Amino acid sequence: MLILTCPYCGIDCDETELAPGGEAHLKREGPGSSDEAFEAYLFERPNPMGPHLERWRHAYGCGRWFIAARDTVTLEVYGTYEAQSVRPPDRVVAAIRKRHPDWEAGR
Repeated sequence: MLILTCPYCGIDCDETELAPGGEAHLKREGPGSSDEAFEAYLFERPNPMGPHLERWRHAYGCGRWFIAARDTVTLEVYGTYEAQSVRPPDRVVAAIRKRHPDWEAGR
């Protein structure tokens, strides 16, 4: 079972308390973007094997959105952080690179 720590209230939550929100740190296409760019935003997403940054909501707790860095193969959790962050904090990047030295955010 997937267990994530909410960075806001500090509670270790199992997946039954959480609601998934998809990939984190996406560049959203808005009004004025081309049809091709909007289509790519909606449908052309990577499906990585390994480290992945995802949005989650503590639905049955504080209700806030946060980001989790986890491995999609092993379910190992590298860390969680606030949803307002524009990039993963150094502690999360270091935890990922400890297991995957060549990992880069946004890949």
